[in-house]
Amino acid sequence: MARHDVVSPIPGVFYRRPDPNTPEYVEVGQQVAAEDTVGLVEIMKSFHQIPAGVAGTVVEVVAESESVVDAGQSLVVIEVDG
Repeated sequence: MARHDVVSPIPGVFYRRPDPNTPEYVEVGQQVAAEDTVGLVEIMKSFHQIPAGVAGTVVEVVAESESVVDAGQSLVVIEVDG
């Protein structure tokens, strides 16, 4: 099956959940739709939602929560449906 890397469009800090008291957006093994949010990237107090981009199953969360990421860096890997 094909795999899709969800990459950060911008440099910043990656967050796996919207706030400390909320579950993470995605977990390994979870089914996602293309428009589902897999995380947030924050830069200069502005938070950008990162969509899955494809429908499928999350097979790996590459970036640690609250880690600094670069533009183009892989955040999540999804096994594409179909």
